Amino acid sequence: MKPSERSGSRRARVLLVADPRRQHVGEASARLQEALRGKADVAQLAWSEQTDRIDGKEVDLLVVLGGDGTILSVARALGDQQVPVAGVNVGKLGFLAEFSVDGLIRCFDRLVADGCHVGQRVMLDVRSCPRSGEGFVSLAVNDCVIQAGPPFRMIELSIEVDGQHLTDVAGDGLIVSTPSGSTAHNMSAGGPIVEAGVHAFCVTPICAHSLTHRPLVVGADHEIKVVVNHANKETTAIVDGQFSTSLGGGDRLLVRRAKEALLLVRNPEQTRWHTLVTKLKWGLLPTDD
Repeated sequence: MKPSERSGSRRARVLLVADPRRQHVGEASARLQEALRGKADVAQLAWSEQTDRIDGKEVDLLVVLGGDGTILSVARALGDQQVPVAGVNVGKLGFLAEFSVDGLIRCFDRLVADGCHVGQRVMLDVRSCPRSGEGFVSLAVNDCVIQAGPPFRMIELSIEVDGQHLTDVAGDGLIVSTPSGSTAHNMSAGGPIVEAGVHAFCVTPICAHSLTHRPLVVGADHEIKVVVNHANKETTAIVDGQFSTSLGGGDRLLVRRAKEALLLVRNPEQTRWHTLVTKLKWGLLPTDD
């Protein structure tokens, strides 16, 4: 993205990643490729299901055509090779995908001229430590959710922060989210909305059987450990709503700040509060209509 990162006057190398399940995505891909002809080298056109083909080593800008879910899967696939990602929304809400096709075309020269429109979003490093069998390690852009599952009786979780016991909570589960994910499941469960650039996590109980368990915001430099004291048959840990694994009694989850950050390209034609106000209608007063 920055001129110093490219040798001489070499054109920017752009990778298009598209979600073929979205209506009009083929048309959007064709329009972008035509508009970028002469301005950039379009390195590859990959589909979102083929995440093993996504390699950030030879890419200056990765353009994702789809919804926020496509960006989540692409960011996890990039792993430790994060590159600037510009999301073109052809889905519904588009909280992370700030651009329209026309908007990206208008802003493209500005975006590749310097790196001032690239924001760093905190991601989670999620690790499971089961009592038996192999665990998993995954990045998370939005959140890690522990959900009770059938037969939908309360589960019991013990939460530690940096090795110090915080609380035990009984209820339907727990959400640990990034600021990016604070407007997703976390918000629906009554958690706080956190500005995207803040280095923090939201720890939000889901339907806690208590009047005293409230959502908590902690600094992103802390490590959170969740121990499953009591689980249902299908209690599950879910990463970004896309990857899941079963949890049983005695299993543990460790959540910490990932070394990598999501490099999300901001739309210079919008304020940082644009999506919050226009799409979620935050803070709008009632009208006479």
